[in-house]
Amino acid sequence: MVLHIVSRDDEQPVHVGLVVGRAVGNAVTRNTVKRRLRHLVATRLDALPQAATLVIRANPSAATTGWSGLGTDLDSCLRRLDRGHAPRKQQATPVTA
Repeated sequence: MVLHIVSRDDEQPVHVGLVVGRAVGNAVTRNTVKRRLRHLVATRLDALPQAATLVIRANPSAATTGWSGLGTDLDSCLRRLDRGHAPRKQQATPVTA
């Protein structure tokens, strides 16, 4: 999975978008991956910087990865953000798991 994050100047809550393309699988598989990612991100919203826009792009391997694997990948990407990869304004910072 790849994360792109951009900070904003407003005081709105964190915005999260999911991108799950056709390469991941058929519609049923893509929706399953989206539901899993949506749930995993919802439990980790406190770890995200305030006033940020986060886009998560699922790789094709997400179709065969279970809950724990997706959670591990997401946690790995979020840790990289915490280790000094602070988001810059108006420029997306990609983080790959």
